[in-house]
Amino acid sequence: MSILPQSLYSRRELLKKSAVGFGNLALLSMLNEEAQAAKSKDPLAPKEPHFTPRAKRVIFLFMKGGPSHMDTFDYKPQLQKYDGKPLPFDKPRVQFAPTGNLLKSPWKFKQYGESGIHVSELFPNVAECVDDLCIINSLHGTNAAHGGALLKLHTGSDAFVRPSMGSWVTYGLGTENRNLPGFITICPTLAHGGVKNWSSAFLPAPYQGTPLGNAAVAAKQAQIEYIKNDFLSRKVQRKQVDFLNELNRMHQAETGPNQILNDRIGSFELAFRMQEEVPEIQDISGETEATMKMYGLDEEQTADFGRQCLMA
Repeated sequence: MSILPQSLYSRRELLKKSAVGFGNLALLSMLNEEAQAAKSKDPLAPKEPHFTPRAKRVIFLFMKGGPSHMDTFDYKPQLQKYDGKPLPFDKPRVQFAPTGNLLKSPWKFKQYGESGIHVSELFPNVAECVDDLCIINSLHGTNAAHGGALLKLHTGSDAFVRPSMGSWVTYGLGTENRNLPGFITICPTLAHGGVKNWSSAFLPAPYQGTPLGNAAVAAKQAQIEYIKNDFLSRKVQRKQVDFLNELNRMHQAETGPNQILNDRIGSFELAFRMQEEVPEIQDISGETEATMKMYGLDEEQTADFGRQCLMA
């Protein structure tokens, strides 16, 4: 057996001295992240962003089944020119119907604003503020099926289980609201990937999206399940949660640290606090008539979606 000489570098020394010290920069960054995390045991506690943020909240609107990009903001002059002609490339494989010939948009386009962005006549009001929008026309996918396409949009993969974008944002930034989940999805679809579209996958459970209702139920009736308790008072429920938490901590003391159990304790505490906060965010009776009208709640065709936007 040979004894290694003491002059060999430790991992920290190697990072510090190799590559002109750039490895040490990475080490310091990792140690800083660990120090930040150590300040709070709450996985949802606000975290320091990498740069100064310009937005306090993120609302992601996803309208499954909306008009196509070619009928809204993606003007295709060549499509107008070759209307009715066969595709100039191999037809994509689809699961439900044969691929037809090229079809131009039935809607007229105009350029708006200083940016000169094309907008169809479907959105005359949106067109007036087009210079305030960032429209990405280069985004494309490889999956012609709705299920795979939805999963790829929300998680980045249509084949593997991956955390949704909401889970990643919550994992990276945390949340300032201690009485609500960091990631809520309002009236999501249960088809085309379902829960996978707001799943935390391999990230810890606190970063999982919490559904408020689902697409099969009117937004007016949307509820977060298992929050309201009509049988026990708040005082009794508080004692119940404290008792459950104490049992779980006693179990941890005997078996050692358990992240799953920590997450369960956290979920009990959050659910208890949500009992007061959730009814408040669902109650829009305090909004003015002007606000209700602005969100389209006075029109049957727009009332459901408008209510979701207002709650968000």
